[in-house]
Amino acid sequence: MKSSIALNWRRIPERYRILGTKCVTCKTNYFPKRNVCPKCRRKGKMEEMQYAGKGTIYSFTEISAPPEGFEEQAPYVLALIDLKEGPRLTAQIVDIRGKDVKIGDKVESVFRVIQRDDPDGLIHYGFKFRLVK
Repeated sequence: MKSSIALNWRRIPERYRILGTKCVTCKTNYFPKRNVCPKCRRKGKMEEMQYAGKGTIYSFTEISAPPEGFEEQAPYVLALIDLKEGPRLTAQIVDIRGKDVKIGDKVESVFRVIQRDDPDGLIHYGFKFRLVK
């Protein structure tokens, strides 16, 4: 996930907030952002929106053999989350093990470290989710 400082700087809004789009014409929400509504095509008018970061777990798995760069986080829970505004996204569930997670659990977004380009590289931050108690 190594990237330049300039590229990292340009992606700050989408990394730090859950940004998507809404088609004003058909009232459908999308994540990630889209330029054109798949339902309305050219007739649709898209607007940027920020999601509240609250939702429910649709499905999940516990990763014990992570990809390169995420070894220090293993084991970790990766989930499909249905946001309350409609879209579904994939995100890590933090501060919990897979045996303690259930489909339908309520979650909320939190701001955490995603990855470090060690030893002296960039630290990438972004959103993850945690269970709502």
